Amino acid sequence: MPRVMMVTGGGRSGKSSFALGLASPYGRKIFIATAEAFDDEMRERIRKHREERGETFDTLEAPLDLAGAISQAGKNADFILVDCLTVWLGNIMHHESQNPESSPRIESLFAILADPPCDIAVVTNELGLGIIPGDKISRIFRDACGRVNQRLAQISNDVHFVVSGIPLKIKGDS
Repeated sequence: MPRVMMVTGGGRSGKSSFALGLASPYGRKIFIATAEAFDDEMRERIRKHREERGETFDTLEAPLDLAGAISQAGKNADFILVDCLTVWLGNIMHHESQNPESSPRIESLFAILADPPCDIAVVTNELGLGIIPGDKISRIFRDACGRVNQRLAQISNDVHFVVSGIPLKIKGDS
């Protein structure tokens, strides 16, 4: 049975690098990118991520239809790496002007993760370790991310928390 692996941690904690390492034993690998290049700084981040993963992955961009991308990619992959769920939730909030938790896209994602087409690693940020955001929209986003991450952790076979580049396995077989 295919496994779902969650990789979480703070910003710049080493989550993506660790998740790339999870992919090493697999043959056909697909990277599902959720970021959109809205400005030069984001274009540079995307370029660096592409460079870091090299030629070992086929890349599929899915800023909104993540469930559809996983379904499509799963037809041709042994392993899918989704990077990152937090950015995807921000895209939903931006494009659909709503709390991302109320989007039907969330239920579609969890439906496919309940019966994944292949092994999948999902990278996401842990936003709840800092100060309480000072404005309503930031609190809504932080809270939505926290609840979606809790759901992801519940259905994941393995959960890794990355701190300062050091992965800690907090759920799953040792």
